[in-house]
Amino acid sequence: MARERGHGMRASKIWHHGAAVTFGAAAFAAAMLGAMPAIAQEAAPMIGAPVTWGVGLQQSGGVVKDAIHDFNDMVLYIIIAITAFVAVLMLYITWRYRAAKNPTASRTSHNTVLEVAWTVVPVLILLVIAIPSFRLIYYQDRVPSADVTINVQGRQWYWHYAYPENGNFAFDSYPLTEDQLPADQRHLFRLAVDNPLVVPIGANVRVITSGQDVIHSFFVPSLGVQKYTIPGRTLETWFRADRAGTFYGQCNQICGTNHWFMPIVVRAVPRAEFDTWAADARTRFAQAPASPTAPADIAAAPIDTNLMAEARR
Repeated sequence: MARERGHGMRASKIWHHGAAVTFGAAAFAAAMLGAMPAIAQEAAPMIGAPVTWGVGLQQSGGVVKDAIHDFNDMVLYIIIAITAFVAVLMLYITWRYRAAKNPTASRTSHNTVLEVAWTVVPVLILLVIAIPSFRLIYYQDRVPSADVTINVQGRQWYWHYAYPENGNFAFDSYPLTEDQLPADQRHLFRLAVDNPLVVPIGANVRVITSGQDVIHSFFVPSLGVQKYTIPGRTLETWFRADRAGTFYGQCNQICGTNHWFMPIVVRAVPRAEFDTWAADARTRFAQAPASPTAPADIAAAPIDTNLMAEARR
């Protein structure tokens, strides 16, 4: 593009005004066409999944993960500064107090200034890390006004989801085998499922977790959500997907032999598409038989999520 602009500037000295305008319009059109793939790529649905040779945290798909990214970056910069300072200090000490220059080693000790400094400075650094850390934990823990509530129950070895406020339907989510995936999606083996969790874009999603048998963990890295599902206890967390996409996660608690059977898929779609999906799900899953491994009292007794959430507040 820079070369084309250079030729255009030289040619404009001899071309008449009309030709120059034509050239400028063509250059502008070419620039817009060149930018279209980037615009299309930016607007494309996000895929929140691990990547080969990935370094760092997964790309953020919502506000909770944004806050985690910010805290992670802050701690990384602090660690880099500490590492650089210690490395420079060690190099200086090695050079300044080498045996050739100091044949007689100093036996000086109990330097008050140094001892106070290397005690106070680490404490201050820990405070700088601790305050935003506690704020982030509180931000993740306190559920804002929820637009959608989903009950998540971990079972050996699959997930059971219920939507008590959108028709009170429920369904099970199982992993897809490798031969059930299209050839271009085989890399998602052990991540893809038959029935994903569907949420509207921009909605605060309250997640109520419980466990049926052993401890599992509802964990979706790109949305910044992780909560244990513990038998006999009801826990609460939340997330918000700010862009359309499919976000993959897995149970990160070693829950038994078939631990890999517990992948998680969250699809974020526009509100209108979510409402259409929920209307279809009320019919489709209402006709599905209850899971044979689910106790009748658990399947028949929905959690009063609003009452529980208000009690926590």
